[in-house]
Amino acid sequence: MSGATLNDNNSMYSSYFITRAMNKILIVDASAPDGRIMAGLLTRAGYDPVVTDCIEAGKVEAAKLPPGAVIVAAMRLSDGTAKEFINWLKTEGYKFPVIAIVDNLNTDAVDVMRGGGAVDVVQRLAIDKQLIETVEKYAKPEHVVLTLGNQLLPRKSEVWQKIEEKITAIAATNANAIIFGECGSGKEQVAHQIYLNSSREQKPITIVDAGGAALVGRHNPENERSEIYNRIEGYFQKSAGGTIIIKNVHLLTFEKQSVLLHILETEHPDVRVICTAEPELLKMVTEKTFRPNLFFILRQSDIAVPALKDTTEDIPEIADFFLKRYSAKTGKQRKHLDASAIKALKLYPWPGNVRELKDIVLFAAFHAKGDIISEADINFNLSEPRADDDLSLRNPQREREKILEAYRRGGSWSEAAKLLGITEKTLFNLRNKYGIERNGENQP
Repeated sequence: MSGATLNDNNSMYSSYFITRAMNKILIVDASAPDGRIMAGLLTRAGYDPVVTDCIEAGKVEAAKLPPGAVIVAAMRLSDGTAKEFINWLKTEGYKFPVIAIVDNLNTDAVDVMRGGGAVDVVQRLAIDKQLIETVEKYAKPEHVVLTLGNQLLPRKSEVWQKIEEKITAIAATNANAIIFGECGSGKEQVAHQIYLNSSREQKPITIVDAGGAALVGRHNPENERSEIYNRIEGYFQKSAGGTIIIKNVHLLTFEKQSVLLHILETEHPDVRVICTAEPELLKMVTEKTFRPNLFFILRQSDIAVPALKDTTEDIPEIADFFLKRYSAKTGKQRKHLDASAIKALKLYPWPGNVRELKDIVLFAAFHAKGDIISEADINFNLSEPRADDDLSLRNPQREREKILEAYRRGGSWSEAAKLLGITEKTLFNLRNKYGIERNGENQP
C-alpha cells in the first residue's frame, strides 16, 4: 500500500493522542485575529503557545524556548520576512523547526521551503484544518499515550447507523464520493472505511490534502505540462486500480481544479476518487468558484457526516472509548465520567466536533486527580469566535430557531434558558410569543 502526504507517508492520516510536557509553540504573526485563533487551537490540543507580532519580539521569545518547541511564523511580517527570521535563528544556533504560514501555496510556499529553511507550510485559509496536524509532526512529545488509525468510533445514534449502512452501500460500487462534514467531524475515517470495505482495498491508496504542500509546484519549462499537472497525474499513476482520497477538496485552487478535471475527463484513470469537504463546497459550486462539472464527477455519491452537537447521544460512548484506550496505553486505572461531566459535554456546542472531544477528554483524564472525571475537570476552550453556535438572542429574526435549538441541546426549558443566557420567565414569554409548546412543538 502506498500513500502520498506532505511527507509521503501515512502518518498524516492517523490521529495521535499525545500527552505533552506542554510543548512551547512560538507564534510570530502580525495578524492579531489569526494569532488568537492559532493560540486557541494549540491550547486546546495541549500545547503552550506564545504569540508575538514581529521578528524583534520573536527573537526575544525564541531565546526563551525550551527543547521540543516549534515556531510558527507568517511569511510576511511588519519588520521582515519568515526567511529573515529563520536566517537569524540559524545564525544564533537555534534549530527549532519553523512552520511557515503562507497566503499563496504556488509561490510563497515554494519560496520559503526551497530556499527559506521552513520545514513545512500551512495555508492561512486552512489554519483550523492543518495547524495542529502539522505541529504534531515536529513537536517533541514526552510520550505517546494513544494512537488511533482510520477506524470508525463507536456510535449508537440512529443517524450514525444510517451512515454506516451508506458506507457499505457505496463501498460495493466503484462510484466516486464526497464526504461532507464540519472540521473534526470524522470525514476522513468515513472516507477510509469506504476504501477498506471496497474491492479496491487490495490496491494502493494515495492520500493528499488539497490545501497542503503536496500539491505545490512550479512550471517546468522543459515539460509541456506544469509541475502541478505532473504531480497530480503521478498520484493517479501511483494509485492505478486503487483509490485516491483528496482531503479538503474545497481548498483546491481553480488551476488545480482544472488539472484534476482534465485528467478525469480525458485520461479516465482506473482510480476511485473519494473526497472530503466542508459544507461550504456546495456554496462554492453555486458561486462558480468551484467548477460544477468537476463537482458532479466527484460527487457520484455522497455522505453527510453530522456535527457532534447534532448527535449528542453519541458523546458518552465516544468519550468512554477514548478513556478505555487511555487506560490501556498508560497502564493507569480506568477513569469514568460522572453525570455532571456527561451533562457538560452534551451542552457544549463542539465547534471542533469529535477531534475537539478527543482533546478535551484526554486532557481531563490526564489532569483528573481521581478515577472519576467530573464537570470541574472538563476544560473547555472558549476563546474562539462561534457566531453560528452562539445561542444568545441578539437577532430577532432567528430567536425562534435559537430557542428550539437550545431546548434540543439542553433537554429541558430550564437548561435552555441557561444556554440562552436569559431567565426561565423570559423564556416562557418568548415561547408564548412564538407559539412554542412545552414539548417544543408549534401551537395549533
